[in-house]
Amino acid sequence: MSKKAITCNTAPSAIGTYSQAITVDKFTFISGQIPLDYKNMSIIEGTFEDQVVIVLNNLKNIAMEANCTLDDCVKFTVYLKDLENFSIVNSIMERHLKEPYPARAAVEVSRLPKDVHIEIDAILFKD
Repeated sequence: MSKKAITCNTAPSAIGTYSQAITVDKFTFISGQIPLDYKNMSIIEGTFEDQVVIVLNNLKNIAMEANCTLDDCVKFTVYLKDLENFSIVNSIMERHLKEPYPARAAVEVSRLPKDVHIEIDAILFKD
């Protein structure tokens, strides 16, 4: 097994003992992304919708660093502080993804890093 860390300068740096992403063979595993501005590592102010877009952009930028796109995503996990926001996430993802859509899980959690309202991680496959 060959394991390679992915480091992207246009996405938030890791704030703990983890990599932004790891590529193993044809799979890339992107760590959970929250609505952080990669330039100053601060939480993006704005609407929940704005924050979802930032999270997807962070995932997209890391995917690009791994020579992939979000179209290579086979699985997302969406963590929400309030599952009532799931329909908003759905509509925004629909604008950023193409069919066939990846598999996905969505769970409501009591707390997320930096008290944000959303975190998404991804698994990509590049043949």
